[in-house]
Amino acid sequence: MKEPEEPGTPEQDDSDPPGAEPPSRRGRPPEPIGDGVGAAHRTWLEPVRSRLVASGLTLDELVGLSGYSKTRLSELLRGKGYYPGWEITYSVVKALDLPPWPLRRLWTAAAREAAKNQGWIENRIQAVQPLGPEQPPVAHLAFTQALRDPYNAYARAFLQADGRAQRAVRETFDILWLTWDEALASADVQRHAWQMLRSRVMARALQRDGHPDLRQAAFYTVAQAGIADIAARKAHIDTMADFFDAVARLPQDQMDVIVLSHLCGIQPAAVPGIVGLSPAMTHTLDHHARGALNDLYLRTDTRE
Repeated sequence: MKEPEEPGTPEQDDSDPPGAEPPSRRGRPPEPIGDGVGAAHRTWLEPVRSRLVASGLTLDELVGLSGYSKTRLSELLRGKGYYPGWEITYSVVKALDLPPWPLRRLWTAAAREAAKNQGWIENRIQAVQPLGPEQPPVAHLAFTQALRDPYNAYARAFLQADGRAQRAVRETFDILWLTWDEALASADVQRHAWQMLRSRVMARALQRDGHPDLRQAAFYTVAQAGIADIAARKAHIDTMADFFDAVARLPQDQMDVIVLSHLCGIQPAAVPGIVGLSPAMTHTLDHHARGALNDLYLRTDTRE
């Protein structure tokens, strides 16, 4: 039997002291993602896990909201076992109030990465009620409309094929929509999104000695297309390939500015708003990059 409190004794404060870690029962992070989980699978799984932690829901509460067992949800959150169907994935998406359209596209891309055929994907999608109209946040929609073309141009410079470049950009915009609150909370949305795009492009780009391989761009210069002599054209391509290799070895921000301004043909005044840096910083990056490249390549045939 509990003894009565002494008169005048203040009640004990059971709340957490300032700065204390929240109890483990509230939003405890799931166990780590398995080592064998593919890159595309991680692309949607990591934001889902982050949203679960931020929501404060326990796994037991997620069971009640989703209708799936704790074992199956635990496997989904860890990427363990077979690639999850859209049915169970959507149940978690709905429980966490995540936007379903970008997540379904990311889920589909990861299903292909997991060697699931188109029939399997379509059957899993059809097992779930059709999604409502796609309604991204107005600010996100305006952002994608303004930056789609320069993003595609940048991705194409490294990935060459239009289809591969467009997939990288669509994936970037879907991740951005999925994590839009995080983007808005960042110091600069443009910078946050640019770094996200760059990571998606570099994950797909061919690598050479630890750097992206830009040498294929040498085959698409204006000058080489106008050289009739085969030997002269080959010499020009070899020179330009070395030059583009040097561009790829610049520090990342310098490389980005050079690629956008001089390979993608984007006006210098527009570059700061694309990469999320001030005009002064962008000018400085361009100046240093040009200086480094001029020290290596003083030939007039590389100045195009």
